[in-house]
Amino acid sequence: MLDFPKWKIFAIIGSCLFFVVFSIPSFLKESTRDALPSWMPRHAVTLGLDLQGGAHLLLEVDFDSYLREQLSNLTDDIRNKFRAEKIGYRGLAVNKEDNSVTFTLREDTAADSAIDIKKILTTMNPDIEVEAKSAGLYNVIFSDKFLKRERLRVLEQSLEIVNRRVNEDGTKEPIIQRQGENRIVLQVPGEANTEHLKKLLGDTAKMTFHMVDQTVGYQDIESGTVPAGTRVMLMDDKRSDGKPMKIAIQSKVMLSGEMLVDAHTVFDQQNGEPTVAFRFNPAGAKKFADITAANIGKPFAIVLDKKVITAPVIRSAIIGGSGVISGNFTVESANDLSLLLRAGALPAPLKVIEERSVGPSLGADSIKAGTLASVIGIGLVILFMLMFYGLFGMFANIAMLVNAFMTISLLAMFNATLTLPGIAGIVLTVGMAVDANVLIYERMREEIRNGKLPHVAISDGFRMAFGTIFDGHITVLVAAALLYYFGTGTVKGFAVALAIGILCSLYTAVLVTRLMVVTWFKAKRRTKLPI
Repeated sequence: MLDFPKWKIFAIIGSCLFFVVFSIPSFLKESTRDALPSWMPRHAVTLGLDLQGGAHLLLEVDFDSYLREQLSNLTDDIRNKFRAEKIGYRGLAVNKEDNSVTFTLREDTAADSAIDIKKILTTMNPDIEVEAKSAGLYNVIFSDKFLKRERLRVLEQSLEIVNRRVNEDGTKEPIIQRQGENRIVLQVPGEANTEHLKKLLGDTAKMTFHMVDQTVGYQDIESGTVPAGTRVMLMDDKRSDGKPMKIAIQSKVMLSGEMLVDAHTVFDQQNGEPTVAFRFNPAGAKKFADITAANIGKPFAIVLDKKVITAPVIRSAIIGGSGVISGNFTVESANDLSLLLRAGALPAPLKVIEERSVGPSLGADSIKAGTLASVIGIGLVILFMLMFYGLFGMFANIAMLVNAFMTISLLAMFNATLTLPGIAGIVLTVGMAVDANVLIYERMREEIRNGKLPHVAISDGFRMAFGTIFDGHITVLVAAALLYYFGTGTVKGFAVALAIGILCSLYTAVLVTRLMVVTWFKAKRRTKLPI
């Protein structure tokens, strides 16, 4: 226990210096950080809303857009049902004024008393109501029960996806709250670039896969005269004259982006351009393989937010369940798209109703009081260790300060948000770091009382106390993991700070303190320990 190879000494000292240097930007103002030399790190800990404020957005879920999409899908379902039942109709379309689907039966069909349109359509979809107007005219609407249920589901799903997009790594601690029936309050700590935030939330990121309708020519696309079941969409590319390209695709969704399980940025091996690689779940992979196997030689359109990103020709069956989206991406736009696809598609667009900055929620006095309490607590711990353990107490205090620097630097590296409960977590781990040294020193005292030599007492003190220290730290680490998994908001922030601090405490108590004690003992060769 008293032997330290040179490589281990350099590794411990180097790691401590690294973490101390990396923690420096967190104690400086932004203007001072910008003036640091290029070789110095500049990434600081992000403070929470309670400590520094941030961006405030009031979002409104555009349920009307979602409802129009559902009505469009209902129109396709009715069309397919009538074709299967060989029922003649005309004028099947969505009536945007009253959010309904209207159609008129042909005279020969309307005269057939054996056909019960209401029964046929309500059997197809129990969430609709069919009203007979006059002379074969029908009006189809969604039931009030369905609309109420969907409003709640869309809002709850939007809340979840907003959290995934803004807080994918779970460390930013945004405040996301429901307001009324269709609004969401979002507060993100330390967010300066609200335009980037609004862009992340403004895209629904709804990706679907469609077959290209090759029967529709260029003139038909330009004039908009396309058959039922086909729609004209803009492409991401432009024509030689600078105008946007258009393409006719089949309305039927062959595969939905809801089956995606992963998306990330990769670079094309030929031209080095950023692309987005995606992967389906097993069910989606099988469906993707079946679609590509049945349509070899045909173009397959990938649609994102009502725009065709790419429409490659299927060369062979794709059985791996993965693919690549290429386009005019920058690294940032590819990363953003990957994030949106991983987070999932918003069921309905979000409108920004209000945008402003918010100040620290705790107030300057509360922040000052919390900081003062933390400083006093750490100061009392330092004083206690010096009074009871003398020189060895100073070693423990140095290790404790290194522990605090390591915790802060790791919080900055992980882009974690530090709130007042997080500061409490750091103070708690500082106390545990000192507690570990107390166990070691008391074990040394016991060995000295048993008549053992100083070098044996030092060795046995660290060796025999390690089991107890390790068990105690692991127990707290498990508690922090449970708090993070089940907690929300500042509870997660406390858990993150606690977990990082516990790991740092184990490192400093076992290695850093032992290095200082052993170095002192070998230099002085004392016959009695000052403990």
